[in-house]
Amino acid sequence: MDSEFIAAVITGAILAGMPLLFTALGETISEQAGVLNIGLEGMMLFGAYGGFVVANWSGSSWLGFLAALVAGMAVSLLMVVFCVRMGRDQIVVGIAILLAMEGLTSLLHDVQYGHSYPRLDAVPTVSIPGLSKIPVVGSSLFDQPLIFYVGIALIFVVGWVLYKSNLGLNIRAAGWKPVALDNAGVDVLKIRTIAVLSTGALAGLGGGYLAIVTAGIFVPFMTGGMGFIAIVIAMLGRGRPVWVLIGSLLFGIALSIATALQLVGVQISTDLINMLPFVAVIVALALFARQSYLPAALALPFERGKR
Repeated sequence: MDSEFIAAVITGAILAGMPLLFTALGETISEQAGVLNIGLEGMMLFGAYGGFVVANWSGSSWLGFLAALVAGMAVSLLMVVFCVRMGRDQIVVGIAILLAMEGLTSLLHDVQYGHSYPRLDAVPTVSIPGLSKIPVVGSSLFDQPLIFYVGIALIFVVGWVLYKSNLGLNIRAAGWKPVALDNAGVDVLKIRTIAVLSTGALAGLGGGYLAIVTAGIFVPFMTGGMGFIAIVIAMLGRGRPVWVLIGSLLFGIALSIATALQLVGVQISTDLINMLPFVAVIVALALFARQSYLPAALALPFERGKR
């Protein structure tokens, strides 16, 4: 039973943590560029809906993931227009995006499916020879859909871009010293636009993973606060993708612990289970918030000629 419980916890952490990983990686890019993306959950939700619809229509999970990415990027255009280009309040616009996407996806789902809830087939998995045979953890960690390995690869890609490339240097400068970046002849608004679109794409992909792999179904409001958890993970990750991975898996455990406990015969109140992720957020903020540092220009609009 101990090994069964451990395997269930690992599997649940991956299923719940991967949508958080994609989304928090996107938020990391956005925050480093100085844009606080409160509408992250709306991008996830629209990505989940778009990905589910295309995967259900085409029978291809990869077309679904592509549609989710495009859907999330489309929503992020609202942040680009209102916050990056027009300099409107990022928090107000983000909340508006979230509420709009919740209403829109609920309406579209009701129109398209009524009260039916079609399900997708399970996404095929790829086993890593040798590693997938490791007792207890092998099948949980090394027998996953290919998109899981793409997510792991993205950790290194995002880390390299942010800290080893000129684009990453410009992104971080847009969040820390946008005036200096502008004086160096780099278009701050263009850099922030690239960052926000990247965030939308990854958040949409996170929503697509949630609908296509984790749940196999789309239901209105299915993200359940995951976008806000991803914002916390990105803040506590301090711009480091590896810390974002660790945070995503830890919160994934909090989200999935109920299933693991029920598997070993421990019954626990559903209300208490629903509280766990948000209790974990409060505890994490209380313990580590002072150790995190955020870009100096985060959530501040940039206008040339103003300091």
